[in-house]
Amino acid sequence: MANEKQFPMTAAGKQKLEDELDFLKTIKRKEVVERIKVARDFGDLSENAEYDSAKEDQAFVEGRISTLESMIRNAVIINANDLSNDTVRLGTTVTFVEVPDGDKESYTIVGSAEADPLEGRISNDSPIAKSMIGRTTGERVKVLTPGGEMEIEIVSIT
Repeated sequence: MANEKQFPMTAAGKQKLEDELDFLKTIKRKEVVERIKVARDFGDLSENAEYDSAKEDQAFVEGRISTLESMIRNAVIINANDLSNDTVRLGTTVTFVEVPDGDKESYTIVGSAEADPLEGRISNDSPIAKSMIGRTTGERVKVLTPGGEMEIEIVSIT
């Protein structure tokens, strides 16, 4: 277990995972167990779709609980207030434009556990974040994406 993957995240990101874990353990797990009990009462389990569905849900919930416990246990809290804003790193918010004529976009670089691009948080493991980490304002960076190569210019780091 000494080589378990570390999960960088903000304190808020860790709290969100802890809340999800609590919900799964105290509410969702009980709901699934109850569904399994009810489905057993339908009779023959070999042709019981409700039972099969409940068992699949149980496997998903238990797998997610295990994943969340590992992520929380191996969380490394990143405090953006302790970081300087001179270079892009985990916890900073980066504004950039696609060269030559793209719109401004801003994203906060976070660990994979709390990434949510629709909420403006991208994983440090994403191609764009990997390309920007260690760079400074004004630098142009080539980014290899699944859709091809693009060039961006870092406008600001906060």
